[in-house]
Amino acid sequence: MESVFKLPELDTISRNLINCLSTKIIRIDGPMGSGKTTLISSVCKSLKIQDKVSSPTFSIVNTYFCPIGPVYHFDFYRLDNPNEVFDFGLEEYLDSGHYCFLEWAEKIIPHLPKEYDHFNLEIISNDSRKLIKK
Repeated sequence: MESVFKLPELDTISRNLINCLSTKIIRIDGPMGSGKTTLISSVCKSLKIQDKVSSPTFSIVNTYFCPIGPVYHFDFYRLDNPNEVFDFGLEEYLDSGHYCFLEWAEKIIPHLPKEYDHFNLEIISNDSRKLIKK
């Protein structure tokens, strides 16, 4: 999957992203301000999540409630050491079988599972992005 899109098309892109997943662990990379949280919010909307989706920068993980079970949203930006993931039990979340969306996962590479879906979000212009499945 590779898509260049304008921000108003985000909901369509989100549905396409869900349809191309092979796992429930989704890593989304991109520079600060590229729209990772906005993309995850749109995907959550497609999953029928009613909760307000926001960046878990300070809490590290947010849990949203979905008709098919909890959805976990991680932001590892503030971690100084990849082993800090053991402080909040990352492995249990990843092994839960529920959706796990990961932002700034490059900070925890040693602890990522073998199998996960990996996307990169690039800024093309103020209102355009490119989403690439790696």
